[in-house]
Amino acid sequence: MRVLGIMSGTSADGVDVALARISGAPPGIAATLEGHHHVPFPRRLRDAILRLANGGATTAAELSELDFRLGKEFSEAVIAACRRWRVPLRKISVIGCHGQTMHHQGANQWSRVGWRMASTLQIGEPSIIAERTGIPTIADFRPADMAAGGQGAPLVPFVDYLLYHHERLGRVALNIGGIANLTVIPAGAKPKDVFAFDTGPGNMIVDALAERITRGRTTYDRDARMALKGRTIPELLARMMREKYLRKKPPKTAGREQFGQAYVQGLLAWGKKHHAQPVDLLRTAAVFTSFSIADAFRRFILPRATVNELIVAGGGTRNPLIMAQLAAALPGIEIIPSSRFGVPEGAKEAFAFAVLAYEAYHGRTNNLPSATGARHAVVMGKSVDPLGAGKKK
Repeated sequence: MRVLGIMSGTSADGVDVALARISGAPPGIAATLEGHHHVPFPRRLRDAILRLANGGATTAAELSELDFRLGKEFSEAVIAACRRWRVPLRKISVIGCHGQTMHHQGANQWSRVGWRMASTLQIGEPSIIAERTGIPTIADFRPADMAAGGQGAPLVPFVDYLLYHHERLGRVALNIGGIANLTVIPAGAKPKDVFAFDTGPGNMIVDALAERITRGRTTYDRDARMALKGRTIPELLARMMREKYLRKKPPKTAGREQFGQAYVQGLLAWGKKHHAQPVDLLRTAAVFTSFSIADAFRRFILPRATVNELIVAGGGTRNPLIMAQLAAALPGIEIIPSSRFGVPEGAKEAFAFAVLAYEAYHGRTNNLPSATGARHAVVMGKSVDPLGAGKKK
């Protein structure tokens, strides 16, 4: 089957579409990436997403409108990608769409209205994607895992295990997106031996600071050019490394609720009080990303597993400062780009949702309880078929 995966991450920089050819069933599933296409979000749309995801005031009407607008954006990205690849839409069997996360609280907490509960919300109406493309669409993956007692994240470890498990090599698959998340796959691991969690911020803090420094002229620090002009502030870095999330034991998930606008405002306030240069804050934030990942290795991974290789993906791999600091902090572990395994760094998560959708399409469980904390395996994803069940081949 040819399957499309759609991903829009916490950075909200745009839509990634991955085309995969998939056959078989776990553990003998075969998945090959055939194409990757990225479509940036219009600035006004990105601003709206980030404002709401950071807890900005909104209305039910605005959230509903954004849900439908994103469904339209996702469908247009699919159509543009297939046109670029010269692949007719009728040749695609199913689409898997993660959607845009607006809120994710994986563990039970007291809500504003006095309920103790976990909840999640991804938007990007799949009915619009299915109708505009004519392709069955599977979306909203997290709730089924959470209903079974899991945290609804991370979801990619299911695919990481299929792609990277090895009889003799211990591997960690790391994705540095807005948030950094990893999957630990010990040598000779069975699915129950795999564990995964979010280590903390990836590009989220760095991107927000870069946008502030340039007054919106750029949304990220290309090649760490600004950060490399600054110096690391030891006292601030030490303060950031005392963040209580870093000490929390897995399974755990993070997002804008921990490292979003409120966190960045706190950094800027600290910088103003201590007369820190903006580029110094930026460099310190980049180093914090690397150090928080390395800290997770020391606390939670190396005591449990031998790691030979670290397979990296995500936008953070294009930040040379983050990657250099990470290599220095993890001596003896070979760092390998995911492209060496046939999936470019920017396509990894979209590719993963193609695989998750393929499994859901066949009615097979596609979460990894050892990673999410769920009581049992479930079939994640809600399906919309514009042509009627069983008519799409």
